[in-house]
Amino acid sequence: MFSKTAGQLLTRSFLSPRIPHWAQNELYNLDESSFARPRRAFLIGLVLPGRPGYVVEEHLDELAQLAESAGAKVAGRAVQNRKAPDPATYIGKGKVEEIAATARELGADLLVFDDDLAAGQIKNVEEASGLPAMDRSGLILDIFDQRARSREARTQVELARLRYMLPRLTRQWSHLSRQGGGVGQRGGEGEKQLEQDRRVLRVRIRHLEAELEKIERTRGVQRHGRRGIPTVALTGYTNAGKSTLFNRLTHAGTLAEDRLFATLDAKLRRGVVDGAGPVVFSDTVGFIRKLPHHLVSSFRSTLGEIATADLVLHVIDRSHPHWREQKEVAEGVLEELGVERERVVDVFNKSDLVEPGEIRNGGLWVSAVDGEGLAELRAEVARRLGRGTRPSTVLEASPDFA
Repeated sequence: MFSKTAGQLLTRSFLSPRIPHWAQNELYNLDESSFARPRRAFLIGLVLPGRPGYVVEEHLDELAQLAESAGAKVAGRAVQNRKAPDPATYIGKGKVEEIAATARELGADLLVFDDDLAAGQIKNVEEASGLPAMDRSGLILDIFDQRARSREARTQVELARLRYMLPRLTRQWSHLSRQGGGVGQRGGEGEKQLEQDRRVLRVRIRHLEAELEKIERTRGVQRHGRRGIPTVALTGYTNAGKSTLFNRLTHAGTLAEDRLFATLDAKLRRGVVDGAGPVVFSDTVGFIRKLPHHLVSSFRSTLGEIATADLVLHVIDRSHPHWREQKEVAEGVLEELGVERERVVDVFNKSDLVEPGEIRNGGLWVSAVDGEGLAELRAEVARRLGRGTRPSTVLEASPDFA
């Protein structure tokens, strides 16, 4: 199975193709000097009373996108109906064994659950199935680990992962033998290896928190330097088209891909809007349902660009069949960040993909791809900022502030 000490625990990242400074890649199975095939994942969902089966299937569709975005291949899926989650294995030991047999037949070598599992549940699932297992939060963290490029993003992702792992040390490593103590040794005689591991993680967490505080102070200085220049933050559900719209507004040339969490680092560009003067636009990380709370808290410095913005453009993929749920998820995170509703403008993106007969009520309808509705959006930005009302055009873009 897997190594047990805290230092080795940091290597347990199943899906990250990039090897960060603190973690060893496990997305690809190493075969001598070359990379072998990527992981093949088998997805598992749980239907509970009050949670319809079609909703679980929709969530598994998104989980499949997450797995593919992380670089894994989806081999299959299974759904279990229960009155309540099984405390030991979440879906029941018999079901775990049944799924494991099916997964092996399909060539899968990893079980991925759509909900968060406790440490003991993951341990029991792995023992019953003989396959490694991970939950939705672990998968999202692996994706974030792959995409983190800047020092700030790497620090935030590492902090989120350690916060995720700390409670999962419980029970799974409780069998480890006690270490001998002595005069001057912290913890005294008989301290468990588990307690040492927890202390190692807590020390590292405090160090990362201090690093982020320094980064936040730097961002504060940058914001102070932009005082007097209004800021507009683009936010919303992941893959809603924020980066494409950001490029349209600023000519920034930011990476815009049709995949989940293509953007992690907050990107800032200065633009000049006709009748409004200079404006700073920021493109931020997207949201997703069941977004781990520790990930939101770890990304507070990046998400701070949203919380402090004069205007927030909530970009919504209006062509998505579940756009209402995605809208509610993003609104919940904005509320958690303390963003007042008065500062938010709903922008329904991808209007070019919406049926021609669709009723277009509320918000602004745009297509970041073909430019439809952008003049109206710019005019609304100018009006909201109190700088003017006539249609506007971004005239210039400056280098990234970050």
